[in-house]
Amino acid sequence: MDTGFVEELLEEKFALYNRHDFIENDPISIPHRYNSCRQDIEITGFWASILAWGQRKTIIKKCHQLFEMMDHSPYEFIKHHSEEDLRPFLNFKHRTFNDVDTLYFISFLKHFYEQHDTLEDAFLLNENASDSNMEKNLIGFHDYFCGLDHFPSRTRKHIATPARKSACKRINMFLRWMVRDDEQGVDFGIWKRIETSKLVCPCDVHVDRVARKLGLISRKQTDWITAVELTENLKKFDPNDPVKYDFALFGLGVEGEL
Repeated sequence: MDTGFVEELLEEKFALYNRHDFIENDPISIPHRYNSCRQDIEITGFWASILAWGQRKTIIKKCHQLFEMMDHSPYEFIKHHSEEDLRPFLNFKHRTFNDVDTLYFISFLKHFYEQHDTLEDAFLLNENASDSNMEKNLIGFHDYFCGLDHFPSRTRKHIATPARKSACKRINMFLRWMVRDDEQGVDFGIWKRIETSKLVCPCDVHVDRVARKLGLISRKQTDWITAVELTENLKKFDPNDPVKYDFALFGLGVEGEL
């Protein structure tokens, strides 16, 4: 497909979908409800991205249920909860994410925030200035998250890593939320030490389908290499902010315009 046409289409749809109207029915609406505290944004954004599979209405409903059990103050709950406070989470479940996973996430976040002020630190463990994307960062985060002594092996499946060839859709989406910063205010842009140019485009079913129709993906399977291929092609249109086109690709897919 003509690259000029593709670029024009993506820019047009990016401008259309990168706006507050987009927020209400998307999982990113969850951290937007907690935007008075940076740690609340990080915690709710991270959890909402991890739970983001299935119908968006169900995802949002489950996230509301989860954070209601934290009295809508997730950072304070993570830091100060008692063992008794954890009892309601024994009934929490979303698809294959269950109480075991929930309790470990709480435990990990408590352990982390006892030593750090921002979750961004966890994504800088394998930081290398010469890297062109976030591959090593994501591997480092996965290994750190799964590294506590009481880590339940079943929870590993919820934290993707390029080391397992995963496209890492949910983690890449979370990073877009935290890192991208523009005047529209859909993404938060609260993390300043990760370069936007290193982000990798979240490659969900909608993005994958539209990107293939536009000739932005040639690889048959959808894995980490595919996500990188898509991102490198998007860099031809904007090398500093390629993942902004996630708005356009996802929007085109959901609306069925292609």
